[in-house]
Amino acid sequence: METNTDDSVDISMWSRLKTWARRMKRDTLALYLARRDARVPWLAKVMAMVTAAYALSPIDLIPDFIPVLGYLDELIILPLFIYVTIRLIPPDIMMELRAQADQHLSENRPRSMTGAVVIILIWLLIAALVVWWLFK
Repeated sequence: METNTDDSVDISMWSRLKTWARRMKRDTLALYLARRDARVPWLAKVMAMVTAAYALSPIDLIPDFIPVLGYLDELIILPLFIYVTIRLIPPDIMMELRAQADQHLSENRPRSMTGAVVIILIWLLIAALVVWWLFK
């Protein structure tokens, strides 16, 4: 009997990607919660606010419809920000925040309207600079 190892590799890779995505979601929510925790250092709070606002914003800085670059933020930039921010938070506090995030994830996902406003303002600034440059 012959087994197809390509299928098992595909399933294994898909499983790992799903696990990674769930961890990213949980850690993003944990960072969202960290911004209000008094035990979290101020630099970590600032990074947590920026990271969570961007991650939870319904609008991306680089729109997904732009080939390759559109997914750059989800695949590289956002995980890098999450990693750096987590490293700034004491491990015992991060464990508690992750537990709280797991509990909240069973309810529903928060959205950051502040993050959406910031992204819209960045796009408007870029558009204004382009118009200014074109008519200069």
